[in-house]
Amino acid sequence: MPPRLKLRDIAFFERPVHFARPFRFGAVTINATPQLFVRVEIEVEGKGSAVGASAELLVPKWFDKRPELSPVQTIDELRRSLAIARGLYLARTGFLTAFDLHASCIGAQVATCAQQNIPALAAAYGPAEIDKAILDALLRAIEANFFDGMAANIAGIDARLAPDLKDADLATFLAGRKPLPRVAIRHTVGLDDTVEGEGGVADVLENAGANYFKLKMSGDPAADTARLTRIGKELDTLGRDHKVTLDANEQYADLDALQALIDRLDREPALRSIASRLLYVEQPMPRDITRQSPLGSLAARGFIIDEADDSYDAFPAARALGYRGISSKSCKGLYKSIVNATRAAKWSAGGERFFVTGEDLTCQAGLAVQQDLALGAFIGVTHAERNGHHYVDGFGDTPAAEAQAFAIAHPDLYADAGQGIRLSIHDGDLLTGSLHAAGFATSIHPDWSALRPLEQPKSPREQLA
Repeated sequence: MPPRLKLRDIAFFERPVHFARPFRFGAVTINATPQLFVRVEIEVEGKGSAVGASAELLVPKWFDKRPELSPVQTIDELRRSLAIARGLYLARTGFLTAFDLHASCIGAQVATCAQQNIPALAAAYGPAEIDKAILDALLRAIEANFFDGMAANIAGIDARLAPDLKDADLATFLAGRKPLPRVAIRHTVGLDDTVEGEGGVADVLENAGANYFKLKMSGDPAADTARLTRIGKELDTLGRDHKVTLDANEQYADLDALQALIDRLDREPALRSIASRLLYVEQPMPRDITRQSPLGSLAARGFIIDEADDSYDAFPAARALGYRGISSKSCKGLYKSIVNATRAAKWSAGGERFFVTGEDLTCQAGLAVQQDLALGAFIGVTHAERNGHHYVDGFGDTPAAEAQAFAIAHPDLYADAGQGIRLSIHDGDLLTGSLHAAGFATSIHPDWSALRPLEQPKSPREQLA
């Protein structure tokens, strides 16, 4: 029987994060944004109290790309999502399993956010961050690590939010997990990143020896073809086997525009290098267009959804449209990732291949990257986008003492090679050994005294003022 818990408190904090270089994806360029930190206190039935934590960037213009909203307004949506979720979670005053809490709140969360014109993807952000912190506290209370705890279904995950599955499907999937000892990094090439020469995609000081590359696209087939041709030439100089994925971040307007890109990939000799190494194409069209557009013959190329993954039924709906995969991101919900990984395993048993990928946008050194890395290693994600080590200088604005504490506690993940503490990459991989500490992939927490309280969200009326 999974342990039951009662929430005592949820507190939110933030810290500024300044990027070492601009990161352009879709229609936005990020130079700085706050990082959220969540601190929860729980009482575990028969075990006493425990404190848990989580962290994630508050990323503008990804959860909600509506052009009429400013980047600041979309960050404020995430703050409101957190505030709404906090109220719903704390209103559950009895002892419940961790998944009971999530399942009993997620419907009301999405509905309440919708009333405030917050889309479902942003609505899920609040519960996602609270759930991670609750799980951290629960694991600490029973002195278990994430991998063992989840294999034993410590959270009490069942199929109530995924009627296409049975409870036994989830239990079997969880019990059979063997966490990966290492996960390959996928090096992100943003739309403003240097392609050739020093600091370019083939520079080992830039790509950290990666064997996987994630290439951002603009949504213009001609411009993307020209840029991918240049990138392909550079990657060919690596002298080693490598793979690529493409990510349009909803920039391809419709199936016709997408068909134009795929036709070029299939036919143009200059793109042969990229096309032959292409694993999949991520979220090419806007989420609303995606839901109305069966891929047809395009499905043969392999497509996944990311921004369109805003509900528990998104993956089955995407499968019906021809999509083969879906992204796992802690900021979209760890329980949904596990449900989707269970689906992929069950569907693949029928002969066709379905898969879950690691697409990180919001992970920075410390809690965020460790918890997302552990989730991916648990569900079998062999390579994951890890742009955090690339666009932010190590631990960024984190106090030196806090960064040092993480490096001491997780020496296989961090190192100081003379430029400050940053992710330690071993032949293109991240190691997961130290993530087996009691708790959710971390043996320490941030320095709470060095954080400021989360900025209070504006009301919808104030946003329009």
